[in-house]
Amino acid sequence: MDKINFLKPDKNNIYVYLYLGVFLFFVSIADVSFNSFFGVNATAFLPDSISFFLPLILGVMGLHLIRIEYSGIQNLDLINKKINTNTFNAFLTMIIIFIIIKATPPALSWFIFDANISGDSKDACTGSGACWTYIKVWFNRFMYGMYPNEYQWRINVSFIFLIALAFVGYFSGERLKKYLTLYYVIIYPIIAYVLIYFLISGGSFGLNWVETGAWGGLSLTFIVSFFCLIFCFPIGMMLALGRRSSLPTVRYCSIGFIEFWRGVPLITVLFMSSVMFPMFLPDGFFLDKLVRVIIAISLFEAAYVAEVIRGGLQALPRGQYDAAKSLGMGYWKMHIFVILPQALKLVIPGIANTFLALVKDTPLIFVVGLLEIAGMLGLAKTNPKWLGFAMEGYVFASIIFFIICYSMSKYSYNLEAKYKTER
Repeated sequence: MDKINFLKPDKNNIYVYLYLGVFLFFVSIADVSFNSFFGVNATAFLPDSISFFLPLILGVMGLHLIRIEYSGIQNLDLINKKINTNTFNAFLTMIIIFIIIKATPPALSWFIFDANISGDSKDACTGSGACWTYIKVWFNRFMYGMYPNEYQWRINVSFIFLIALAFVGYFSGERLKKYLTLYYVIIYPIIAYVLIYFLISGGSFGLNWVETGAWGGLSLTFIVSFFCLIFCFPIGMMLALGRRSSLPTVRYCSIGFIEFWRGVPLITVLFMSSVMFPMFLPDGFFLDKLVRVIIAISLFEAAYVAEVIRGGLQALPRGQYDAAKSLGMGYWKMHIFVILPQALKLVIPGIANTFLALVKDTPLIFVVGLLEIAGMLGLAKTNPKWLGFAMEGYVFASIIFFIICYSMSKYSYNLEAKYKTER
C-alpha cells in the first residue's frame, strides 16, 4: 500500500479514501437525522458546542477525503465537479443537507401527519397541523370564483375544448405543419374568444348571461394569462422592430411607448384602466372591465417583450442582414424568414421569463374588483367562519402557481433545446 496522505487524497489509495470519506459523510447525516426525526442525540455526552458542530465537521472531512481529481469513477467525478470542488463548497453542501433534514419533520407534521381534511367546518380542525378542510370547503370558489355552481360546466367544457385544440400541432401531418403558425396566431385565439364569449359569458343559444364580475378563481387566472400572452407577443415584436427602424417617426414612437409602459407600475396601469379610462369613452359606449384589464396588461408586458426581442435582434451579426438583402429580400420578407426566426431562438429564455412574470402578476387585478385565485383567497380568509387559516390558502396558491410556472419553464427549456444552434 502506498503512503496515505489524508490532507491530500490521491488515486494511489482511492478506495481507502473513498470508504473512509463515505463513512464519515453518512455518520454525520445519520447523527442529524436521528436527532431530527427521533430526538436521539448520539453525541449528547460531549459538550454542547462540540456536539452541535461535530456532524458538520465530520461531513466536511468526509467530502474532503472523496475529493480525488480524475478518479476514473464517473459518479464520484460528477459529485466532485458539481458540489465538492473545494472545502467551502463542501461546507455549503453540508449546511444545505442539514437544513433540509431539520426542516423535513416539522414540514411533514404540518402538511400530512397532524393535518385535518375531514369535516366541513372550522370545528373539524383540532390538530396543530394544516387545516386542509378549509381548502376542501372553498375549493370550488378557488377554481371558479363566484361563478354560479349550476353553470360551472360551461367553464369546464370551454377549457377542455381549448386544451384539446392546443395539441393540434402535435398530431398534424407534414402537409399541415406550414399552416400551424397561422393557426396558433390567428385561428386559435379567435376560437378561444368565441368559446369564452358565447359559452362562459352566455346570453346566447339559450344560455343565461353571467357577468364578468362573477368570474374568478383559477379559471380567471388562466383566461387573463392566456389572452395577455397571445396579445403581448406580437405587439412586443412589432415594437422591437419599430425601435430599430430607420424611420424616425416609427422609431421614436416605439421608444416612447416602451419607456412609458416600463416606467409605470402595473398596479397603477390597472387602476387607471378601471377608473380613469372609462371617463374618456363616449357616452353610451361600454367596455367590459375584464377586457380593459387584458388590454392594460397586454400593453404593459408588450414593452418588456419588445426589449427582450430587441436583444435577440442586436445579437445577430450584420452578415445575416446583408445575406438576406443579397437574395433580393425586402424588409418584411427578410425579417419574417431570416432575421426573426434566428433572433427568437436566441431569446427563448428571456421571453419565457417575461411570460412567467405575467402569470404571477395576474393577482394584481384584485385592485379592479376581479378576484382570481389569490383574490378569492383574500376573500375566504376574511370570512368569519374561517378566520385564522390564511396560511393554508397561501400555501395552496403557491403550489398552484409553482406547478403552472414550472410547467411553462420546462416547456421553454424543451423549446430552447429543440431549436438550439451551436455558435
